[in-house]
Amino acid sequence: MVITLIGYRGSGKSSVARLLAAKLNLTWIDSDDVIEEQAGRSIREIFAEDGEAEFRRLERAVIRDLTNCDSLVIAAGGGAILADENRQAMKSAGAVVWLQASVDNLVQRIQADDSTADRRPSLTGQSVADEVESVLRSRHDLYADAATMTIHTDGMTLNEVADQIVQQLPPEGSGR
Repeated sequence: MVITLIGYRGSGKSSVARLLAAKLNLTWIDSDDVIEEQAGRSIREIFAEDGEAEFRRLERAVIRDLTNCDSLVIAAGGGAILADENRQAMKSAGAVVWLQASVDNLVQRIQADDSTADRRPSLTGQSVADEVESVLRSRHDLYADAATMTIHTDGMTLNEVADQIVQQLPPEGSGR
């Protein structure tokens, strides 16, 4: 079983992945962590030194490798859905859960996360709120295309989100 969590930065993918994996006795991994580990530098540094195209190339390779594993919950990077190859690999591997949150909640979470500024580059150069709103708008259809399940997380605890995913998962064996 492979479950991939998708959604915008700050949607709770890594935190929910950890809880979900524990509930299902699976391993969890953050694809951005794997990219940084393999590259030996932060995503911000990859963007600054080699550009977004190189980061996306690295991301495609990592998503391809991770979606070929078993017994894994993947917290995919917020832009992993940009590549058709990634969306297809995620869907072929198993459930793809889109964690949705309001722009206001995403902005609050991003601003409260000390590691965001160090690890993640601005994608547009806009204010956090304007960037979240514009990037979400541009990615909406891609998230929808990739998702096999959507969870609206506003007002829910991380544990409640993980429980809702478990309840909505298809029976074992009906996936890949």
